Amino acid sequence: METLDSSVHREPWNKGKIVGQKAPFKLKDIWALRVRLQMQGRVRELALFNLGIDSKLRGCDLVSLKVRDVCHGDQMATRAIVMQHKTQRPVQFEITSATRDSLQTWIKQTALRSDDFLFPSRLHKSPHLGTRQYARILGHWVDELGLDRADYGTHSMRRTKATLIYRRTKNLRAVQLLLGHSKLESTVRYLGIEVDDALEISEQTEI
Repeated sequence: METLDSSVHREPWNKGKIVGQKAPFKLKDIWALRVRLQMQGRVRELALFNLGIDSKLRGCDLVSLKVRDVCHGDQMATRAIVMQHKTQRPVQFEITSATRDSLQTWIKQTALRSDDFLFPSRLHKSPHLGTRQYARILGHWVDELGLDRADYGTHSMRRTKATLIYRRTKNLRAVQLLLGHSKLESTVRYLGIEVDDALEISEQTEI
């Protein structure tokens, strides 16, 4: 009977890396889709896309937002604070000018009131857009950009801005706060960076 040579050691290709995460969108993809949605007058989708990128919220939190979460009276908020369903921890995010404009257009077009859900469902069974509906909409966006659906999902929206911020600043703690993670390991997983690099950066930023 043949035996395995214990002296031969092959290191796993994924050692020290977090794999299986959905890819974040690139800047060129973000702008390409924004232009397409604007040109085609897809107001709801533009508002949903812009807010999804800005907020970095999980799909369940994004689709259950109400008008009052982003709008105070007739004024669009520049920042918002949302209680996350999964962790029951508050998270704060900036609402950029482009996102405020698209949200204001959507709210006026549909005559939404303060207590209304920001993205009402078109299905009678649900008061607001469901996570599966959101995933289907995102799938169509991915198709329109000529990308592979297998590489992208709703978490791509959550990861996009966080990844851009990390690449510019290398500040894991800041990104952890923006994502509302209780553990740094969760932030590392979302960014998809090498574990060794994350630990090194973390050690350098400890006080």
